[in-house]
Amino acid sequence: MQAPSWVFVFSVALLGSVVLPDTARAYRPVVIVHGILDSALALFHLRNAILEAHPGTEVYMVAMFQDMKSAWPMWTQVLGFGNAIKNISDIHKDQGINIIGYSQGGLISRGVIQSVDDLNVHTFISLSSPQGGQYGDTSYLFLFPHYLKDSLYKILYSKFGQTFSVGGYWRDPHHLDLYRSTSQYLALINQETRLPNPNATSYKTNLTKLKKLVLIGGPEDGVITPWQSAHFGNFDENETVVPLTEQDSYKNDDSGLRTLNERGDLVLLEMAGITHVKWHVDPTVFRYLIQPYLS
Repeated sequence: MQAPSWVFVFSVALLGSVVLPDTARAYRPVVIVHGILDSALALFHLRNAILEAHPGTEVYMVAMFQDMKSAWPMWTQVLGFGNAIKNISDIHKDQGINIIGYSQGGLISRGVIQSVDDLNVHTFISLSSPQGGQYGDTSYLFLFPHYLKDSLYKILYSKFGQTFSVGGYWRDPHHLDLYRSTSQYLALINQETRLPNPNATSYKTNLTKLKKLVLIGGPEDGVITPWQSAHFGNFDENETVVPLTEQDSYKNDDSGLRTLNERGDLVLLEMAGITHVKWHVDPTVFRYLIQPYLS
């Protein structure tokens, strides 16, 4: 896939490809993908932390689908981000790149990794992202002010509801049949869908090409629900959290997560006391959970 030239130039040149002479480059380039109702500039602190720790690193902050546009359909965003990231990956095809996806940006990043062939991604860091789905009342649900979590399925599992990014990864444990038959995004990339998925094999193959998958979350997050979704956990019908390794999709290795884990390339990291909006600005998070994986 080829990105429109204006997207690539705006994303890379304007918002901070930090290019130093070849002799100064000691680390893989890093691509940062922002979250919902957010912008690339909101993660500038993370970019600066990377440069301070690893001078000479090229950091790409992709300025697409910002603010309210971040509520656009997930596959629309994956296509746009995918085009830009593919261009960046091609520039660094020998060295490879690292990707940090924050919040919804982590789910978009994984969709890119799984659906775009011939990417050279070394490490993917999912920073407080609902990889196992979302089921909870959070601030961004102001998009649907008249609905509580137990009734949101009525709109999100409709054709209209799937046009919102949240609809793409809303996983209601009390209506899993509807989720599996209507979810246009999460159910497909998590290999839980009952819809035709001709890309199932390539989604798994592409994910297992990662050299390292790092999943970061914590109990005081306050937005990702359950917080263990950051580690691919999800609710059962009693709203009891089912850890990744106890899920049938993991045991069957449907999406390749068991393969990564058995290779030693799946890392689950937890830190207490960090709220959702602090993951990308807290220096302790960066020092102990992010920096060690930016080789």
